[in-house]
Amino acid sequence: MRFQLTQEQRALRAALRQLLDRRFDGGARRAAVERAAPALDRALWRELGAAGFFALRLPQARGGVGLGLPEAVLAFEDAGRALLPGPLLATHLAAGEVAGAADGSVVVAAVDAGGLVEWLTQADAVRGDASGAVGLRSVDPLTPLHRVPGARGTADPVAVLLTAAEQLGTAVRTCELAVQHARTREQFGRPIGAFQAVQQLCARSLVRVEVARAAVYAAAVTADPVDVAAARLLADEAAVRGARDCLQVHGGMGFTWEAEVHLHLKRAWVRTQRAGGVTESEEALARDLLAEGV
Repeated sequence: MRFQLTQEQRALRAALRQLLDRRFDGGARRAAVERAAPALDRALWRELGAAGFFALRLPQARGGVGLGLPEAVLAFEDAGRALLPGPLLATHLAAGEVAGAADGSVVVAAVDAGGLVEWLTQADAVRGDASGAVGLRSVDPLTPLHRVPGARGTADPVAVLLTAAEQLGTAVRTCELAVQHARTREQFGRPIGAFQAVQQLCARSLVRVEVARAAVYAAAVTADPVDVAAARLLADEAAVRGARDCLQVHGGMGFTWEAEVHLHLKRAWVRTQRAGGVTESEEALARDLLAEGV
């Protein structure tokens, strides 16, 4: 299946990338990582709100942008590509329900289906009961975590799909980084991309990206829960395995704080636990396959 973005969708992507390149470049990312404790950039958050990031799917009659799920997927893909921190998903889903969420003046955290809460201490409002939340040691320095013991539920398919979109963004970025490094890093007098083993790592990453992209974009169009579950599994695999392969291409350089490669892997790991986790998507897909008699 081949997807062509509309002129409006391309303009949306270009505007968001311009904002992220200007406000959250490599220097800003390193500064955020080096802080003693994660702190949300409220000015950037308000800029995202003013750009319509949180109100993309909110009807114009209610002060939103009036676009749909495909446009939200594109926005979250680019947020994942940029490693943008913060409770983006919770605030986006709260637009129209929590006053100030749509324009970025209010930061919203949420207790997800597995009891996981991102950025709880930085939030102005919380969706769900976060009483008794326990702090967790997060592998991602830009995603502080809490867990609410005993909290269980079924993940919202939109939350699952937008998580998959962020994972797709990570997969795209790590594939780009691997190819760039393979072209410029030299060993034994020639670029390491000339070696077959490195070529295979990059090629496998690209294949996973394109398969995941097709699945995520298709699910954005159909909004079918089974399509969403399949997209989430493929995007998780593309993000985690792509980041691992990118690290292998970079070697020890990929683990340095100056590099963003290891941050993508850590964020991808955290996202695999979000919105019901991988297990819930696997079970949803298995139930559908059994119902079809496959």
